[in-house]
Amino acid sequence: MDESRQAAALDAWDGLPVLVVGDVMVDEWRFADAERVSREAPAPVLTLRRHRVCAGGAGNAAANLAALGARAALAAVVGADPAGERLAARLAADRVEDRTIRVRGRSTPVKRRFLASGQIVAREDEAGGGPLPPSAVRALLDTLDRAPERLLVVADYGLGGLPEPVRRWLVRHRDRFDLVALDAHDLRPWRDLAPTVMAPSLAETGLARPADAVARRLRGEFGAEVVAVTLGSEGAVVAGADGTYTTRAAPAPEAHTVGAGDAYLAAMTLALAAGVPVEAAAEVAQAAAAVGVACEGTCVCDAEPLRAALTGRATLVDPDGLDRIVRRRRAGGARVVFTNGCFDVLHRGHVSYLRQARELGDLLVVAVNSDAGVRRLKGPGRPVVPVEDRVAVLAALSCVDHVVVFEEESPAALIERVRPDLYVKGGDYPPELVPEAALVRRLGGEVRTLGYVPDRSTSAIIDRIRSQHREFTP
Repeated sequence: MDESRQAAALDAWDGLPVLVVGDVMVDEWRFADAERVSREAPAPVLTLRRHRVCAGGAGNAAANLAALGARAALAAVVGADPAGERLAARLAADRVEDRTIRVRGRSTPVKRRFLASGQIVAREDEAGGGPLPPSAVRALLDTLDRAPERLLVVADYGLGGLPEPVRRWLVRHRDRFDLVALDAHDLRPWRDLAPTVMAPSLAETGLARPADAVARRLRGEFGAEVVAVTLGSEGAVVAGADGTYTTRAAPAPEAHTVGAGDAYLAAMTLALAAGVPVEAAAEVAQAAAAVGVACEGTCVCDAEPLRAALTGRATLVDPDGLDRIVRRRRAGGARVVFTNGCFDVLHRGHVSYLRQARELGDLLVVAVNSDAGVRRLKGPGRPVVPVEDRVAVLAALSCVDHVVVFEEESPAALIERVRPDLYVKGGDYPPELVPEAALVRRLGGEVRTLGYVPDRSTSAIIDRIRSQHREFTP
């Protein structure tokens, strides 16, 4: 299956309903500067700059499914505590249907990581989980019994959220689900589940290499159709009915790989549900993990960055998706070029300067003013071409990697997020006159202006059209 057909799978799985059940936690990230050592102890002094709350465990599996375009629901038991409230807010932001069961007196597990200079320097855990009270078990079973979904992901992190009665229910009702995906830190309790797909890490299997033999053995022992043994930075080995396949992964810092397995299994699950052959599904899943490791905090893979990774073509992305793409490419040494404009009636001058801009770096991001933004800048008669058409034409240019739309009059907020190595504008004026020049330089970037082809401008084209219209209108 070629890359364009792999990318088409995203459309095939769009809107598929998926239920996730299992252990859930809160992943909190504290991003800090560490510029000095404490006098009290040989430890860095952290100056906190920002923080991020993410859904962890089964919650991250659901977040990845939703980000990839599925309709994800999460069934789990959590505490009726502040961490549970933070989790609920995160699930809502991730567009995950929250079917969690709140239990008074129960603590929601929290993993809090502190990062400085791109490295995890400390982790603080707030213990939670543990055996479920009988009332919570009954409530969870009732939630499962009423679930309409035909696709199921089981995420067992060993925190007590999947006790024996729930495991028995899942085994007994296995035929209710067309596809079951299993993610378990301890595989032994799930031998009778007969999952469609399972994706343990090699360490979780408890078996020694070679990984291809491990994958084939697990496939036979568990009655699974597909077994993917993940190998971290080495990629994965996937065993299916037609053979064994190996996928490769690009190295990534350990701090960026938290939750990468969830992104992998989410994409693998959806690809198989959409009828993608196992070998191609393995490539899609590996690409999803690669996109996920570029994100800030726990890995989440969005659909459009995945589409871009699969096709190598320009895509429309939102600012969060753009963040992930830029981080991933920059981690690989890419030089990021950024430009912005209205691009109303794309002409030869635009194409010329965009090609020049792309030649100056490895990744060209084009920010486009929304229709309302163009009207504010150009007047009530503009834009002539609506934003969806302007974006489509820009994305069709081979020199453009990604397009993002912004509502503000200035792209300053996007520039702050992207921190381009080079900011480019089209025009015959010195860089000092570019309004965003000071911001770009403060962020460590360079500013250049590239001249348009003479007598090629949107305003000139529109004026000629209007004058000819007046000339031929009786």
